[in-house]
Amino acid sequence: MPDPLVDVQSVNFSYGRKPILKGITMRVPRGKVVAIMGGSGCGKTTLLRVLGGQLRPQAGTVTVDGEAVHGLDREGLYRLRRRMSMLFQFGALFTDLSVFENVAFPLREHTTLPEQIVRDLVLLKLEAVGLRGAHPLMPGELSGGMARRVALARALVLDPTLVLYDEPFAGLDPIALAVVGQLVRRLNDALGATSIVVSHDVKECLQIVDYIYFMAEGRIVAQGTPDEMRSAKDPQVRQFIHGESEGPVPFHVPTREYAHDLGFTPAPRGSA
Repeated sequence: MPDPLVDVQSVNFSYGRKPILKGITMRVPRGKVVAIMGGSGCGKTTLLRVLGGQLRPQAGTVTVDGEAVHGLDREGLYRLRRRMSMLFQFGALFTDLSVFENVAFPLREHTTLPEQIVRDLVLLKLEAVGLRGAHPLMPGELSGGMARRVALARALVLDPTLVLYDEPFAGLDPIALAVVGQLVRRLNDALGATSIVVSHDVKECLQIVDYIYFMAEGRIVAQGTPDEMRSAKDPQVRQFIHGESEGPVPFHVPTREYAHDLGFTPAPRGSA
């Protein structure tokens, strides 16, 4: 793969004694939309935090646009983050700021642009997500899908090189989900950005992404294009992609026999 924008090599991370990421290796080409998928608790969001520099790995390397993220000081990380952006789960809009001011916030924080240019850029990004007419509204006046689109406009207002999405489709109705999914794909291509999407939404991801990394228990256990993942033979991948109730991911949490908790002593095997 020539010159990936994101290069993760043999990354380990633990919370105390609990290992979360175990030897993660992945490469994300420039201009592509790549998904990180897997069951709850497998380490997907932790990996996003490592990529963004919120967490430092205990082993391995994380490189974004040629810079080792974990080796940067505060000033260097702040500078790199001006070329990165993140759409948080459920949008995370500032509830006391209007739609306009939410989208303007990164411009005011990271630039000294004149107010007229700030206004033009904010309205341009809101127009791109179909919400220019909503610019005076407060977040409490928005539907869930509208709020997510405002958050998307805010994430893209600085034209970032890399956009990280943490469950961008969570809690959306089918129409809003489809709209946000297509916006992620279309705006990534229009801006020439690179996107990493963490999501449980199999159907939408398979429609919009170029490549998928599948995680289980802190490791990448499968990877490939959407078509390759649809036809994967790995039982764990098949169970997740096709939403099957039976498979290697168990329904019950492992524990002792139910009879013990009911106060019964199981009869010996072979007894009458």
